[in-house]
Amino acid sequence: MNFINQEKTPLSERLEQLNWLLISLIILLAFIGFLMLYSAGGGSFRPWLIKQLGFFCLFFPLMLFIAITDIKIWFRASYFFYAVALSMVIIVDIMGHNAMGATRWFRIGSLTIQPSEIMKVCTVFALARYFYTIEIQNIGKIQYVIIPLLLIAVPTFFIFHQPDLGTATILMLAGISVLFLAGVRMWKFVSVGLLGLAAIPFLWHFFLYDYQKKRVLTFLNPNDDPLGSGYNIIQSKIAIGSGGMFGKGLLNGTQGQLNFLPEKQTDFIFTMLAEELGFVGCIFTIVIYSAIIGICINIATKTNHQYGRLLTMGIINIFFIHMFINMGMVMGLIPVVGAPLPFISYGGTIMASMMIGFGLILNVDTHRDVDLKV
Repeated sequence: MNFINQEKTPLSERLEQLNWLLISLIILLAFIGFLMLYSAGGGSFRPWLIKQLGFFCLFFPLMLFIAITDIKIWFRASYFFYAVALSMVIIVDIMGHNAMGATRWFRIGSLTIQPSEIMKVCTVFALARYFYTIEIQNIGKIQYVIIPLLLIAVPTFFIFHQPDLGTATILMLAGISVLFLAGVRMWKFVSVGLLGLAAIPFLWHFFLYDYQKKRVLTFLNPNDDPLGSGYNIIQSKIAIGSGGMFGKGLLNGTQGQLNFLPEKQTDFIFTMLAEELGFVGCIFTIVIYSAIIGICINIATKTNHQYGRLLTMGIINIFFIHMFINMGMVMGLIPVVGAPLPFISYGGTIMASMMIGFGLILNVDTHRDVDLKV
């Protein structure tokens, strides 16, 4: 397998063939993130914006590199990258850096790396290749579903054990969506769903940590402990409501600037956006997210091979689930879990995973007619 082999098309032509509308929307989202991190830092590039700019400048060229490379290289390497990512998840679970009661990161100097973020993309990567190799009439058979279920279940287990319920949930949902899109029958999902519902009491008593239980109870009644477990979501709702139609203006939000908002640079950055840019700013941001999702769905529908369709839809599902959970969480529509907002929340690993994911989608778009068996 030659990983250095490149297409003979000149570099300038390969770059021209990329979907620059999609790339422009990604840049626009990142720019909104830069504005919010500048505001979160009190009108300073430090401590978050300067690092986020560095992450973007590092991973944006990586996205373009992935996009213009022969898709057969990525297809052949799918299982390899899955194995590497899973190994990192297992290692970090055993000997990773512990922070806030969780062991999710590798610590390298002042930087932290969260392998579970990369694991989500690599799981979709592996599932797309697996289902490409399976005959359509065999996809619904139980013996052919066992392997993809294991590809999802193994990393989900280790990520849940770190503990990281949010990332484990996103990985599981994204993986199951690929199974559904590949053609696994609906009745099997319904059966598993019913079993899951029946297992809720068992999971509640024996698997969920106390803080995770408290998040669920807080979601049901945040006012039960307004200065404790309910504090974050109450402050988030106050900030969102106070933003009104047009917001209080950049650097003028009270809840964010006076540090009432928790984790305003990561999980609750959409709250800060709502307070300072208002309803209009929120809708504008959601429209950009929706446009990106629409473009990617269009890429998937026009792709002539199963690998590209499943890879594109799997990655855009990760993107959508992150967006849905983050926005729903800060508005109190779902329990609080760790789910950064793609391209807007601060973080190098989430930036890397999203850039890698969209690099693959852009790659699929320019190789939609390639015969991967050749």
